Formats: sequence, structure tokens, C-alpha cells
Amino acid sequence: MHSLPDPRAAAQKAGRWKMLLVLALCAAPVVASYFTFYVIKPSGSAYGELITPTVDVPADLPLTDLQGQAVKAESLKGQWLLVAVQPSRCDAACERQLFVQRQLREMLGKERARVDKLWLIPDEGTPRAEVLAAVGQKGAEVTVLRVPADRLAGWLKPAQGRKLSEHFYVVDPMGRWMERAPGEPEPKKLQADLVKLLKASAGWDNPGR
Repeated sequence: MHSLPDPRAAAQKAGRWKMLLVLALCAAPVVASYFTFYVIKPSGSAYGELITPTVDVPADLPLTDLQGQAVKAESLKGQWLLVAVQPSRCDAACERQLFVQRQLREMLGKERARVDKLWLIPDEGTPRAEVLAAVGQKGAEVTVLRVPADRLAGWLKPAQGRKLSEHFYVVDPMGRWMERAPGEPEPKKLQADLVKLLKASAGWDNPGR
């Protein structure tokens, strides 16, 4: 006589299939966005330099805020990042880049809430009060974090013969560095790259941080 099937085993199997289905649904938008941007490349090639393979933010990247409090690298995930790397003294070139960073985000219109502005400082100095006031304006705040230069080099890298401060770095909501653009870009061209990315990834990042 054949034994009857164990209903618990059937339930467990069904549960596993449901879990796999949920994981597949979560991963699909990510896969689709990368396929669209890297393979299909809508509306021509990118203005910035695409990074292949992408580089994950190191889980142990030692970030701190300006008060010296540790900030987990995991906190950088969740939405797109437009990153500038500038020293604390922030000269005229630095101020221009931070201004362009702000304008680029504003140019995204209703999609701007999906992009966070990040200023990484690779030294221990303190930015001038007027610079901090500018990047801290309500509604246009920049996330400002310190990170040791040698550790940052394990994640973001400048083009050959350039400095880290001479670029913008685009990081996806998974914490992956995926594009490097000029620090003094043609704003409309870099905006076009950002628009492509946001369209390709609609629905899988979180507005605001």
C-alpha cells in the first residue's frame, strides 16, 4: 500500500516557490534597468563613463558625519546618489561643483526626490561656515560625510591622470558605483544620463533618505 503524501511537505514546497517568486519580482527591475542602460542604451550612448563592472560600496567603509559620529555604509543605499569628492577647505572649484550638483538635481523636476546629493570629504578639516550654510539650505540639503582618502580609493577612482575631485560619481540604490562624469560637466548632457537611469529604474528605489 502506498503511503499518502505528507501535506506539510507540500506546504513547505509551495512556500519555497512563493519565496523564489518574490525574490525574482524584486530583482527584475534591477536587472531590467541595467540591461536597458548598459545593453540597449536608449537615446544613444552615455555622456559620462560607465563603470563595468560596477563597484559595490565596501560594507566597512569608515564614514563619519561632521560631528565625528560613525555612519554605516549601508545608509548610502536606497536611492540614487550624485557624489562629489572635495576637501574640507572647499575652494572656488569645489563651490562651483557643489552648485552644479544642486542644479543638476533641481533639473530633474518631480524626479529629484529620487536623487540624494552626497559630499565626501577625504580629510579631517572643517568646511567654512558659509559653505556649510549653503549646502544645508532647507529643501536642498547635501549629505556631508568624512571618509579616509585611502579607504575611499577602494571604492571610487578618478580617470587616468585625474583627481577624485575632478569628477561626479553616480551610485545606484544598491550602493554600486556605476558612472563617472566630469566635475564641470555640460549640465544638460549629464542630466540626460540621470533621466535615463531614473526611467530605467522606476519603482525600485526610495524617494528621500
